[in-house]
Amino acid sequence: MSIEPAQLERLAAREASADGVSGMGVSGMGVSKMGVSDEPPGILQLAWPAIAGNLAMSVVGIVDIKIVGSLGAEAVAAVTTGHRMFWILQAVLIAITAGTTAMVARAWGAGDRLEAARVTKASLVVCVALALAFTLPAVLFAEQLAGIFKLDPETLAQAARFIRMISLFNAGFAIAMVIGASLRAAGDTLTPLAIGLITNVVNIFLVYGLVYGRFGLPAMGVVGAALASGLAFSVGALISVVLWMRGWLRIGFQADAWLTAKRVRQLFDIGYPAGLEQAAMQLGFIIFLWIVSNYGTAPYAAYGIGVQLLSFSFVVAFGFTIAASTHVGQRLGARDPEGAAHSGWSAVRYAIVTMVVLGGVVVAFAEPLARFMIADPEVVRLTVIFIYILGAVQPLMAIDFTLGGALRGAGDTRFPLFTTLTGLVFVRGTIAAFFAWRGFPVEWIFGALIFDYMVKSSLLAWRFRSGRWQHIEI
Repeated sequence: MSIEPAQLERLAAREASADGVSGMGVSGMGVSKMGVSDEPPGILQLAWPAIAGNLAMSVVGIVDIKIVGSLGAEAVAAVTTGHRMFWILQAVLIAITAGTTAMVARAWGAGDRLEAARVTKASLVVCVALALAFTLPAVLFAEQLAGIFKLDPETLAQAARFIRMISLFNAGFAIAMVIGASLRAAGDTLTPLAIGLITNVVNIFLVYGLVYGRFGLPAMGVVGAALASGLAFSVGALISVVLWMRGWLRIGFQADAWLTAKRVRQLFDIGYPAGLEQAAMQLGFIIFLWIVSNYGTAPYAAYGIGVQLLSFSFVVAFGFTIAASTHVGQRLGARDPEGAAHSGWSAVRYAIVTMVVLGGVVVAFAEPLARFMIADPEVVRLTVIFIYILGAVQPLMAIDFTLGGALRGAGDTRFPLFTTLTGLVFVRGTIAAFFAWRGFPVEWIFGALIFDYMVKSSLLAWRFRSGRWQHIEI
């Protein structure tokens, strides 16, 4: 790993910032007299708003599943399928925002606020256009998308209706995602937190009202849950756009030449491996869930509930992923590769500790939590087993999420793609298929994910330690 010598003051500032004890607030990062950005907020300063927002979103997800769970295991399976297919359709948008994060963080770290604003606007236009392009195919082919999984006819019909409804709000989701990614890349994680909390409150109110028919709203069941999510996305997008265009956000609204061929090409050059990674990830999940669905509705619903309950743990890693991406990108933009490496490893340590603690709590209360979510005894039994298995790999998940984010923040989006193909698609898919072929019970299928995270965490740790990502030019 290439290490540059640094002055004592720079080392002290980096240590304080990376350890989260810098005296500078999240909104306090400015420009020095030489035009170079000040030290970015510390890992914890960047991570805690993202963690709080993710935890709030996790609570909303659990509330949603609890509300839908009262309609039966079939409804839970339909919502699980609908969300899975929705995220498959968002893979390209996630790819573009990976480029957005890397480019904005580099520009911000180099003190070029104008370029950060231009990248944001270009990303927004590209993502909204793509989101609108995806809407019609999702609406027209909802049954075919949901039909990938072996669901009973009623569950399939509910999942298709869910996909149609939530896809109508693709553009709102794209707007909120791009502006949120740009703000975090610039070191502002508080504003996305505030907007996210408002969105979550709206979501809970609407889910309860539209699923059960409360507050004068129609009772729409599973479709009501999709409509509630879509409307909540739209509220968040509207708030983001109004604040942005009024100049009240850290990332400015730019009216000059911003949609250049070079800028768009950079977004795609950095983003397309992340898009392929998302496609590979969704392919791996589809293969895995398809195998699980062969065992019936109960294990399929158990997977959805178990992931949602343990999301209390791994959304914490997502917060540190955001912090690692921002820190690594900004420090490389400031020509500080040593600081970028230090920030990445600091984020990993924080993520491991917090995920082990939170995951341990969920594992300890797995059965009462599962019974709270659904009354079906078989779904409860399988949910508890799934939580035990996924809970055992919390440290590996922390490494996977955090170092993957650090590499993407550096613009190294190809290696995470290779890692996902190797671990999730090949290792997990092959082992799960082998267990199913040999007639093993579904609990063994769940166990295949252990090998997946072992492989991915090992590969990412090796890559980050090698330091090759420090020499990638954007």
